[in-house]
Amino acid sequence: MKAPASTTAKSEQWGAQLLDLSQAFRHLFRSVRRLRGRDTHLLGSDVSHAQFELLIELYDRGPLPAGELAAAAELTPATVTQMLDHLAECGHVERARSESDRRVVVSKLTSQGKRKVKNKRAIWHGRWEQALADVDAEELRIATRVLTRMSAVFEDPPGSGDCD
Repeated sequence: MKAPASTTAKSEQWGAQLLDLSQAFRHLFRSVRRLRGRDTHLLGSDVSHAQFELLIELYDRGPLPAGELAAAAELTPATVTQMLDHLAECGHVERARSESDRRVVVSKLTSQGKRKVKNKRAIWHGRWEQALADVDAEELRIATRVLTRMSAVFEDPPGSGDCD
């Protein structure tokens, strides 16, 4: 038995919209990848995008040991330690022994590091507001839901262990 024409048309329309979404996502992903390479130069920054992500974690969560920071940023502890060395040299981060466990070294933002995060967030917030000024709250909720579902696809893709 054949599906009703309205069901077929709806299915074709959904498929076309899914293809449009896929293409828009690929375009966005490429833009973000390019941004990661040029962001340091665009804003006159002395830190890379990945290093800035560490600053954001410290800003949002407060002082953290390198291991917790590595887990939050999904990086190796060795990589985070190297990044923290650079951030400390630049004056954005300071490290000190934990008061509760002297074996643990925690990193925290300096006032300079806090200013860097606040300033960059203000720049990006303005850009987001300008780009999305004509999008209503419901559309933003839907976009958030879609992006959240899409991120789950990349967290555990089917056949992620396959070499094919």
